[in-house]
Amino acid sequence: MTLTLEREQEFVNQFHYDARNYEWEKENGTPETNLNVQFQLIPVDQLEKANEGDTGLFATLTFLIPLENIVLSGFVSQLNYVRGRVVEEQTELEQEEMAQIAAPLFDILKRLVYETTEVALDQPGINLEF
Repeated sequence: MTLTLEREQEFVNQFHYDARNYEWEKENGTPETNLNVQFQLIPVDQLEKANEGDTGLFATLTFLIPLENIVLSGFVSQLNYVRGRVVEEQTELEQEEMAQIAAPLFDILKRLVYETTEVALDQPGINLEF
């Protein structure tokens, strides 16, 4: 099922670019890729742009992405309005619907990684594939 969504602008809450410290990793372990999407239902009465029969849904993507010589981490978020459907529990959303809600967060992450690595490494940016 395709949701009718109205979205607020994506927001970059945190974004870190760090050079890998292989000496530290020998003692503490190698960082592993971790992508985590979470959703929080927001009561309609707490949202200015929501109407009766809508659902407010706050989506976040936290990430840790180790690459060859760098580690990228942080989180991005976005407020979504599901129009014409009341969702009371996250379990009511199908996998396809959750992917639809989260897609802009992955898009902004891809853009951040590409543009940051292009500038920082002075070479073509790194394309993430999800």
